[in-house]
Amino acid sequence: MVWNVVATPEFSLRPLRWCFPVAGCVSYRGYFHEADANAFAWRLIAGGDDAVVEGVAAYSTLGHLADPLTSTMIGWRETRLVGTIFHELAHQRLYVAGDSGFNEAFAGVVEDAGVRLWLESRGETQGLAAWADSRRRHEEFLALLRDAIASLERLYGSDLPAASMRLEKSRTFGRLRFGYEELRRRWGGYRGYDDWFAPPLNNASLASVATYRDCVPGLERELALAGSLPRFYARAQELARLAPAARHAAVCGRPRPPAQEPALRGDHSDSGQP
Repeated sequence: MVWNVVATPEFSLRPLRWCFPVAGCVSYRGYFHEADANAFAWRLIAGGDDAVVEGVAAYSTLGHLADPLTSTMIGWRETRLVGTIFHELAHQRLYVAGDSGFNEAFAGVVEDAGVRLWLESRGETQGLAAWADSRRRHEEFLALLRDAIASLERLYGSDLPAASMRLEKSRTFGRLRFGYEELRRRWGGYRGYDDWFAPPLNNASLASVATYRDCVPGLERELALAGSLPRFYARAQELARLAPAARHAAVCGRPRPPAQEPALRGDHSDSGQP
């Protein structure tokens, strides 16, 4: 449905951000045509940045329009379809302009809670077990990525020369691929994340995942403390009114870093959308 470009500097995991009316600043740039997304990504790479192009099957208009159920979603398994509906409706419920990390984590927490409650309401014990297995695999996948992120953050904070840093960066991504092979063996050959590992990996690959997950543990704690979704929504509204640094310190484990300036700031020759 949409193609997103995510980019970072060569030796940083902090994504570049672009700013738009209504949506504010986001850590990706969206296109309706894959060729346009690829062209923009290659321009960033030619300038020395890391970049990836990712297909997006659904998006939210933040309540300004009625969001469609698109043809790209209809063939999914039921829990994924329902989870995506909860996720995109959560963006209508709460959206903080300029804070992709908080917005995506909030929607992800609502998605997980919504799917669990939906399955329970239908008495689908087998469906709950299958969904729990899927969530377990996803958390193991994310733990693998977090290890790579921690290694790269240490590397980029060191005083190694660029050539040595570039070599160790390549080795880190090689270890990440090896780790995934180990996970697949442990999962009995399950290949659900092969597509993520198919293209060349770089900082932008990891930054995209981090955008969706960094604030999730803190918001999951808030949901547990609230005890219900309505009270959780009220607490999330309180967090949304905080300054960005205070909000991230409260639920993301650390203050949000200052925005990384886009490499092509001021270039209006393309039509990227949030």
